[in-house]
Amino acid sequence: MRGDPIVVSTAAYGTWPSPIDAALTASHDGRPEFVGTVGDEVWWTEPRPAEGGRRALVRRLADGSVRSVLPEPWNPRSRVIEYGGMPWAGAAREEGGPLVVFVHFADQRLYAYAPDGPDGPWPLTPVSDVGGGLRWVDPQVHLDRAEVWCVLEEFTGESPTDVRRVIAAVPLDGSAAGDRAAVRELTDGRDRFVTGPRLSHDGRRAAWIAWDHPRMPWDGTVVKMAEVTAEGEFTGVRPLVGDVDESVVQVEWDRDGSLLFVSDVGGWWELQRIRPDAVADAVVPTSRLCTGRNEEFGGPLWKIGLRWFHLLDNGLIAVIHGRGTTALGVLDPETGELVDAVGPWTAWAETLAVQDTRVIGIAASPHTSYEVVELDTATGHTRTIGAPHQEAVDPAYHPEPLLRTFTGPGGREIHAQVYPPRHPGRTGPDGELPPYVIWAHGGPTGRASLVLDLEIAYFTSRGIGVVEVDYGGSTGYGRAYRDRLRGQWGVVDVEDCAAVALALAEEGTADRSRLAIRGGSAGGWTAAASLTRTDVYACGAISYPILDLEGWATGETHDFESRYLESLVGPYAEVPERYRERSPVHHTDRITAPFLLLQGLDDPICPPAQCERFLAATAGRGIPHAYLAFEGEGHGFRRADTVRRALEAELSLYVQTFGLDRSDVPRLELKE
Repeated sequence: MRGDPIVVSTAAYGTWPSPIDAALTASHDGRPEFVGTVGDEVWWTEPRPAEGGRRALVRRLADGSVRSVLPEPWNPRSRVIEYGGMPWAGAAREEGGPLVVFVHFADQRLYAYAPDGPDGPWPLTPVSDVGGGLRWVDPQVHLDRAEVWCVLEEFTGESPTDVRRVIAAVPLDGSAAGDRAAVRELTDGRDRFVTGPRLSHDGRRAAWIAWDHPRMPWDGTVVKMAEVTAEGEFTGVRPLVGDVDESVVQVEWDRDGSLLFVSDVGGWWELQRIRPDAVADAVVPTSRLCTGRNEEFGGPLWKIGLRWFHLLDNGLIAVIHGRGTTALGVLDPETGELVDAVGPWTAWAETLAVQDTRVIGIAASPHTSYEVVELDTATGHTRTIGAPHQEAVDPAYHPEPLLRTFTGPGGREIHAQVYPPRHPGRTGPDGELPPYVIWAHGGPTGRASLVLDLEIAYFTSRGIGVVEVDYGGSTGYGRAYRDRLRGQWGVVDVEDCAAVALALAEEGTADRSRLAIRGGSAGGWTAAASLTRTDVYACGAISYPILDLEGWATGETHDFESRYLESLVGPYAEVPERYRERSPVHHTDRITAPFLLLQGLDDPICPPAQCERFLAATAGRGIPHAYLAFEGEGHGFRRADTVRRALEAELSLYVQTFGLDRSDVPRLELKE
């Protein structure tokens, strides 16, 4: 039976009623992550915004039922390099059921747990009161050795950069819980950053990725290999591939003893193979498995343990690949044939697991949130097996993206996703153009994913358009596109966002007088820099931003990104004036538009001190603004009440700035 026809009425853009309120949006914040298999079960982590923003570890049993592994307050989430990475590993035992090892966020200790047993989790590692303590990530359980191998991040002083990282082995019996000396270090700590080791199928070799300051992992990394003794020690460590200007982001062993890896040496992250049985120090030839496609088969290594490919037992390789959007495919390394999974998904998270002929990943589309998806490579059939998308609202309210390519300064291409206002029962008046908000993604070495995002729908369903800009420096379009931002942060990103905004206005899509910009982290930097360097925007929403390059470069951030600015801006010792000239904190006199500043008070990456200096510099200039700081929030908001308050405040900023007639959102007090 058909329902009553929808009557479409005319109302000013930005005033439309919407069933997507901030509380509903906040309740769906976050996504599943870090999928893996334990025996015949599939496990992953899920967000719990209503439980203080913790992560839950869940398991899908062989009968298809899904249950939580760890009750509240257990929170499997690592803080290594602050962005974390793979926080758990599991193993199927012959007796006693599965064993899982995980990192608990609150104290960063490794714990072991037998979920089918009578006892709760028990600690495997000690605590340290030095600096940020001891932290762990990317565990690999080796039952035959009664150990778990993983990355250890150890603070040696109180400064965020007083830190060393090694690959370490931790006994599974808990003997190291009170004794740091019981932890075996497998590498010497000479590399500033390392990933977890991958052990060859015969157990004789281990391989991992390493890099050092001032490089970031998307600039240059090196694959290292060691022989593994019968006692589990690493010997004969040597580099295999990689360089200061070649980024390798994943390594895995094949059953024939060759090593598969993803490298951007050819300008795109591509899958390659190396056979390391050559004489030591000889040039070892590599072979590319997916050349000439001008697609990425990898991405930026923001977290330790990300996975863009996984080998199957039949010799085929599951790969995540694409240009802008991503797909899950199955690659035949002998013929080069690549067959993509059938389905609606346009974004696949950097995590894969394999079970017999089945590949498990996490994917989303413009009309579905991230869910756990299984591909049976034997039949080509795909299905959702976990965290299924739940329709929060009528899909008629879902934003409809338009993939666009704009032209920027010098004729350069700028990729973007445009989301026009969309409402099944409202349309704008003839002759009126809608307001638009430019979204600048974080990173800045990142990109916008083509997925259903209720935060976008929160605005588009009210008659406010959104456009996500993959400005120069974004990933997904090859190394040359990514390198556009080298030395140009605060210039290229600002210019590209402005070019897209003005193009939308010039073509009659957006109201030139009602353009806004918003962003978080590096996107917050771009938003703030845009308010000081252009007159394009009527207002801006700035979340947990970088505002003072000099402060960030001289000890105000964590170790991982402490020298990131050397590539984005230039070495501070050589171009200090550039740091000052581009920093929004030094140019608040140029700001004429109202702004909202949002900050977590426990943020070690972009600390509140940056916002406080910015506000002090703004004081007395007569610019309407608001500052909301949230206790217990770090870099990025995870708690449902925080997400709700932040969204309502942002909407109120637009309501007041754009002169919208609506009274259903708490009024944000703007001070001058």
